[in-house]
Amino acid sequence: MKEIRSLATREGRALVREVFRELRFDKQLSGFTTLSTMWRLCTSVKEVYRYSHHEVTVLHPLGFFSGTSLWMQEVVNRFYYSTINSFVYFGAAILLVVIGIRRFSDKVTDNAVLGSIAFEAFLLIVMFMVMYFSPTDEVDEDTFNDSNKDDDEQHDLLREIGEIGRDYAAVAINVENAVESLKELTRENSELSNLVRTATETAAHAVAPNPELINTMKQTNETLKQFKEAIHELNIATRTLQREEIQVAVRREVENLLSAKLK
Repeated sequence: MKEIRSLATREGRALVREVFRELRFDKQLSGFTTLSTMWRLCTSVKEVYRYSHHEVTVLHPLGFFSGTSLWMQEVVNRFYYSTINSFVYFGAAILLVVIGIRRFSDKVTDNAVLGSIAFEAFLLIVMFMVMYFSPTDEVDEDTFNDSNKDDDEQHDLLREIGEIGRDYAAVAINVENAVESLKELTRENSELSNLVRTATETAAHAVAPNPELINTMKQTNETLKQFKEAIHELNIATRTLQREEIQVAVRREVENLLSAKLK
């Protein structure tokens, strides 16, 4: 709810005119009701929203004298000056008619003439008071509306700033989540790279054995060659031994045959 320091300010005067138009033309209140309500509003009322759709609270009411002065300036003088001026002319016309008839006729009494003079004097006093309380400066008619528009624009701007801040916060959260996801993806890629490196090394070892394995294989080959040579020599020795045994056996048989024939 909006707060106004006093109705005597430019914004407060514009608010008084706005409330009068609302009561008189929008709500169609009578002239007397509107004037009495506006007088209470100018002198003592704080909660303007009780009489109008404007959500406004007056912090410092003006009181009887200052409030009545404001009421005369912003309500009576601005909206009823022409009416009061027309009544003054109407009273002057009545006075002239009464005096003219009194001049040519005795039917108009002196009391009627005095009454017309008193009525015109009263209207002139009212006219004097209204003119005395004429506003000393012209207040922009749209001051209050402009102020409301400025407040609305400020509220809209603040709301937009809040929405932008909320969007930035959401973007920051999304960026943080994306960073965490990228970190997780980087870690997984690192683990995958290690696995690929291990598999590559294993395949490389399988395709191209290491030097120790090559040396072991060379030593095995040498040992196999030596074993082969030993087997070959063993075969030769075996054959030689068999040949000698056969020769011995043949000699023995020949000897046996020769011995048998000699007997």
